[in-house]
Amino acid sequence: MRRARKSINQINVVPYIDVMLVLLVIFMVTAPLVTPGEIELPSVGSRLVAPAQPLEVTLRSDRSIWLRDQQAGGPAVQLSRDDLIARIRDKQARLPDQPVVIAADKASRYEDVLAILDLLQRSGARKVGLLARPPGP
Repeated sequence: MRRARKSINQINVVPYIDVMLVLLVIFMVTAPLVTPGEIELPSVGSRLVAPAQPLEVTLRSDRSIWLRDQQAGGPAVQLSRDDLIARIRDKQARLPDQPVVIAADKASRYEDVLAILDLLQRSGARKVGLLARPPGP
């Protein structure tokens, strides 16, 4: 009498695991021996310039506008909208990459902040940001 053969329903993965472990050992042994390619970095013709300190436009709750040039280190001065545009244009003509930040009082109206953003855009400011106080503990 012949016996009926049973078919194997599972794949034997042990040989695959053996091959993977051998490959892992080979990579672990050869990885420290591989040296990275050496490159020659180009030299820069001039020294790198430190980033410019931002101009700080402050909008107070009474809708007054103040400008402080952190690079010059002077105190903040109160300006009209037209004077602000003239000062920003002057500063941006000399230092086109100087950022401008807006510090608005918490009680300021949203439309007043947008008006300042519009003034800065019309005066040619390229980098404009908003200042915020980080949350306290």
